[in-house]
Amino acid sequence: MLPRMKNEEPLPWWREGLRFSCIGCGRCCRGEPGAIWVSPIDEERIACWLNIDIPTFRIKNETQRWGAPSLREKEGGACVFYTLETGRCAIYSVRPIQCSLFPFWPHVVRTPQSWEQTAQMCPGMNQGRLYPAQEIKFMIMLFPRVNRM
Repeated sequence: MLPRMKNEEPLPWWREGLRFSCIGCGRCCRGEPGAIWVSPIDEERIACWLNIDIPTFRIKNETQRWGAPSLREKEGGACVFYTLETGRCAIYSVRPIQCSLFPFWPHVVRTPQSWEQTAQMCPGMNQGRLYPAQEIKFMIMLFPRVNRM
């Protein structure tokens, strides 16, 4: 059992921090289907960057399949903005907040096993920059709010 301070949650397994550096491989942009939630802020930033209005952005790039606005996927599960020719995100500089939080998603950092399972897909995990526990905690707290921002 992890030690507790009075009236505080137990210390997480990642209390010493976690290492991650995006190497731009695009593996997180393709593969199994899943939802990349798009907040109104995300819509505005991406539409502006693409030089289109928000209604056009929604029609071309969003789905309600997961119960809230999320990015469409190409056949095979790749994100609508994943570019096969470059193997990268076409909107990386304005990508959705959820994307910029990867791999610090609640279900990924829940256990060491879930972290390691995701690391098998992502070569940037367990190397590079050390993210301190406080920063990880902030990103986890931000994640559920992504869709409502």
